[in-house]
Amino acid sequence: EVQLVESGGGLVQPGGSLRLSCAASGFTFSRYAMSWVRQAPGKGLEWVSTVNSRGGNTSYADSVKGRFTIARDNAKNTLYLQTNSLKPEDTAVYYCGAVRFVSPHSWDKIFKYDYWGQGTQVIVSS
Repeated sequence: EVQLVESGGGLVQPGGSLRLSCAASGFTFSRYAMSWVRQAPGKGLEWVSTVNSRGGNTSYADSVKGRFTIARDNAKNTLYLQTNSLKPEDTAVYYCGAVRFVSPHSWDKIFKYDYWGQGTQVIVSS
């Protein structure tokens, strides 16, 4: 059974940081590009960031570039998202997703993804 389990969300003040994790099981993690997407209250899904299968190539949405860092540990089957300088507009449920056989130009095409987690809530508020 494929599982993606996110953790690390919570309530943080503006300017603060959180480290999100996504533990994967049930599929060959190292063969998939992995992404984070988010959904703010009342809005649609927004692609945030992707790392390729080996971890050497990353991409970020303009809204998070310079503040968020995506990484993966294939030995631990785990994906990470370090979020710094958080803003109230970063408030959302953050999901991790797995995709294969998709070029980097299409990493933001959420409908192409194979697997999704259940999400972890991030609230940025004073």
